[in-house]
Amino acid sequence: MSRPAAPTGTTTAADPRGVSHPAQRRTLAVLVVAQILGTIGLGVAPSIGILLAGEVTDSEAWAGLARTSSTLGAALMGVPLGMMAARRGRRVALTVGWWIAGLGAALLVLAAQWDLVVPLFLGLLLTGAGTAASLQARFAATDLASPATRARSLSLVVWMGAIGNVLGPNLGVPGQAIGAATGLSVYSAAFLIAAVGSVVAGAVVLVLLRPDPLLLLARDSAAPDLTVRSARPASRRQRLRDMAREFRVNRRARTALVAILTSQTVMVALMTMTPVHVQHEGGSVTIVGITISLHVAGMYGLSPVVGILIDRVGHRAAVVAGIVLFAASLALAVLASGSMAGVMASLILLGLGWSFMNVGGSALFGAAVSDRARASAQGGADALSNLCGAVASFASGPIMAVSSFSVLGMIGAVLLVPVLVLALGSGSWREDRAPAS
Repeated sequence: MSRPAAPTGTTTAADPRGVSHPAQRRTLAVLVVAQILGTIGLGVAPSIGILLAGEVTDSEAWAGLARTSSTLGAALMGVPLGMMAARRGRRVALTVGWWIAGLGAALLVLAAQWDLVVPLFLGLLLTGAGTAASLQARFAATDLASPATRARSLSLVVWMGAIGNVLGPNLGVPGQAIGAATGLSVYSAAFLIAAVGSVVAGAVVLVLLRPDPLLLLARDSAAPDLTVRSARPASRRQRLRDMAREFRVNRRARTALVAILTSQTVMVALMTMTPVHVQHEGGSVTIVGITISLHVAGMYGLSPVVGILIDRVGHRAAVVAGIVLFAASLALAVLASGSMAGVMASLILLGLGWSFMNVGGSALFGAAVSDRARASAQGGADALSNLCGAVASFASGPIMAVSSFSVLGMIGAVLLVPVLVLALGSGSWREDRAPAS
């Protein structure tokens, strides 16, 4: 069956000859600016947010729940934002996600200033919407990309998020200056910066992400799951059915999902408890910030290189590289947990392993999922990823309380086994069905 012609006066989406849509460059530019601004707020949670949770709750159990709240919020928002994108487009979904995160950061200003428990939990939960928006942005980068440039487009947006994520753990420094001028505590001032960044990120997307890449893709491909003005959109129930069917029958999508879930679970389990472990070993807040920043730099620093490699050598090779890097990181966590240098090296390798496996899995997922369930399935994958991260974040506290940081490393090694089995086989990486002619 031939592809429907594009409406008069418009251009089609990704060109089969390998040329991206003319609107792709503008789309990437807007997504990059929003990622930088918005992820400043996201970068606060792994360090300052975790320490704040311990101070406000004064209980390891409640602090563990608080640390999980942000990741749980991202899990809860993944599917709704995916559904919103399917019905209203990426522009609306991303704007809503960033603005909800801004509201959460504003609540954390109050929680940090007056040691309020309820605003702490609610604020961290709402900031998870920013994580969901950031994850959706990487898929938005592939909507109009050609097949030959999907991975590098996705990795570019992931890479730009590194700027905010690296700055976030160190907002305590400008927070001190703002606190001296306003009377806010250091933590409150840091979350104030995060709130402003998230709100501005949403405004950038709302004003500048035109034309909307997902709606443009829908118009040009007539994908029934996506909203077009001249067509009746699929119902929410139908989109959920399409999403479930995609995971059930699409073997490559399932393989990609396992890679995404594994990378997120292993990374979050170890990273979440690193600030606590560093403090137990006598490290200062500054050392905590540097360690997490190095980890985040490992996650995002080589993303463009990873994207280019994936486009050239394939998704499977990237996932295998991720397995090797994760294994090296976990070995250091087990054998060198008493050394600050060993912990830092472990966290850098942990970030690099996440980069190769998550970017590789995400790029494969974007290529494997059908247009019919594109936005909904992507939202579902992000929701599952963040749910696994929430479970890992919550479980890592009690596990380390009764054992050690080294034991967390051992558990992470066990979690790598399923994706290793998939990497050793070849069937799960092949096309399930021939492309439509």
